[in-house]
Amino acid sequence: MTPAPSMSEKAAGDPVIPLLLASKGSAQTSIFTVLAKSAATQAGRPTAFCLAIAVVFVWLFTGPYFRYSDTWQLVINTGTTVVTFLMVFLIQNSQSRDTRALEIKLDELIRVTPGAHLRLLDIEEFDDDVLQRLQQRYANLARLAHVAQTGGTPDTGTPDMELWQPADGSPELQPAR
Repeated sequence: MTPAPSMSEKAAGDPVIPLLLASKGSAQTSIFTVLAKSAATQAGRPTAFCLAIAVVFVWLFTGPYFRYSDTWQLVINTGTTVVTFLMVFLIQNSQSRDTRALEIKLDELIRVTPGAHLRLLDIEEFDDDVLQRLQQRYANLARLAHVAQTGGTPDTGTPDMELWQPADGSPELQPAR
């Protein structure tokens, strides 16, 4: 009888991943995504900053011409409010896309790393309390590595840890026994 394939063997043979990667830049990309990527790229360039500075200087220099009227002030207030409002959504979209891409890259590294805990693939779905406990566990591990290195022991290697499910159902890392 042939043993059942492991989770990583199943994922390694997943025919969907090459298809998804091949679709990069396909016609399925929404107009919003294309515009958001382009706007985020352009807004992050030094030229955009220089243009913003130029607009402020033009506004300042036109002050005496318009006798520093309420309308003159309203122009810059309205303009900056609209730009700020739109940039919030642009930045959120860009951050969300970058975060998703980073999570996928890290998930792939976890998937292909022998001995890695596959339960950590969806760690972003854990509640804050569990994340805090996991973060503390890894911080303690880093502290122990620092102490060991200070004592002359190398800080390399893979310490034994196991993922377990406590009675309350929340995952937590504990040292292996």
